[in-house]
Amino acid sequence: MPQRHSAGLLLYRETAAGLEVLLVHPGGPFWANKDDGAWSIPKGHIEENEDPLAAARREFEEETGVAPPPGDVLPLEPLTQPGGKIVQAWALRCGDFAPERLRSNTFTMEWPPKSGASKTFPEIDRAAWFPLDAARRKILKGQAGFLDQIARMICNF
Repeated sequence: MPQRHSAGLLLYRETAAGLEVLLVHPGGPFWANKDDGAWSIPKGHIEENEDPLAAARREFEEETGVAPPPGDVLPLEPLTQPGGKIVQAWALRCGDFAPERLRSNTFTMEWPPKSGASKTFPEIDRAAWFPLDAARRKILKGQAGFLDQIARMICNF
């Protein structure tokens, strides 16, 4: 599959306060001081000849350090991001993912720029459950459509 395709899982849970979704915050220096509009669903690149749902499950585990929960997935309509990347996603009910268990994979980059020094950063530096209203403020603009889809599917609005 072309490199401009990603796959991810949108975990959700129903609480007394309403529907909540799990979002992750990208690690590294470029995202360190960004919050609203910076969060994402756990997602990543689909390898050549890889099943997109298998890629979504693999990426979830790589980014969080925890295997995705078992259960039936609800396919969401793919979204094209502002940069042209297409993201396929599935919603998956999960009530017990503890964000403090996050153990993301890492990447290394030159930091500070032009210093010649390399520094290692987590791909994801934190995860959190958000009610839909807060999630709409937190999520990247290009992924907000996933929240609308899950609201229609789960909450019927």
